[in-house]
Amino acid sequence: MVQEFPDEDVIRDMDLESEFDILGLFQGSDLAARAGRGGQPEPTMIFLYRRPILDYWAEHKIALGDVIRHVVIHEIGHHFGLSDEDMEKIEEG
Repeated sequence: MVQEFPDEDVIRDMDLESEFDILGLFQGSDLAARAGRGGQPEPTMIFLYRRPILDYWAEHKIALGDVIRHVVIHEIGHHFGLSDEDMEKIEEG
């Protein structure tokens, strides 16, 4: 889902200083947690925050498609249970 900015709950829950501090968000249980509950489906969703993405793109001179691809792949990583640190190690490798 594409939204202009994260909602107030996300900003508060993630202790963000600004609505521009997050480009995307995976919401829901990762696959391991779902398997632990017998595979009961729980809604999952990836949010892309349009204005923070556009600001990031403008500041970093990276192709917009590359920024969006990175955010989507990062959030899909959370779906598979990877932490931010896990994904940083993968990207560095």
